[in-house]
Amino acid sequence: MKKNKISKNWINRQRRDIYVRKSKVEGYRSRAVYKLEEINQKFKIFFNGASVLDLGAAPGSWSQYISKNYKNIKLASIDLKKFDEVDNTFQITGDFTKDVYKQKILNFFRGKIDIVISDMAVNTTGHKDLDSIQTSELCLDAMRFSKEVLKKNGIFVSKIFVGSTFNEIIEESKEIFKKNKVFKPGASRKDSKESFIVCNLLR
Repeated sequence: MKKNKISKNWINRQRRDIYVRKSKVEGYRSRAVYKLEEINQKFKIFFNGASVLDLGAAPGSWSQYISKNYKNIKLASIDLKKFDEVDNTFQITGDFTKDVYKQKILNFFRGKIDIVISDMAVNTTGHKDLDSIQTSELCLDAMRFSKEVLKKNGIFVSKIFVGSTFNEIIEESKEIFKKNKVFKPGASRKDSKESFIVCNLLR
């Protein structure tokens, strides 16, 4: 009974959500695209001809945004889930932390990358602290991988949750990057603990 109530509440919230409605009108696969749009408007991340890696890309709205708005982009998207193809994108189904998939990414780009973005989060369990910790681990995995593959002035963007591991992420980001900012887009739900960390200039 409780599960049905939660599902009904979720459906009602989706119907009222202006970003959900907007994404349907504009042909994007999820409302998350407007978080990336706001981040890009503030930090000027993307540019024509950039090489971009989209981690945890499903259902693909972030890759859609990049493919739609920028020319001559070299874009790879990876997720554990298979999702519909996005134009001008090299898509991988797998775990980016595994060597076999890291190699596929490296083989595609054949060199260092300009931008790594991640909207990864674990499937929610209902235990917010646990969800926050596990999502933070994904952020740290993405950050460490970015250290390996980014150009010296490359940019890393990742979802983070404000919680018990927030300070750990900030401290590690300072060890890897010279510039670090935390930003909560207006498109993030008000009751969500999510923010995004934007880093550049490898140490």
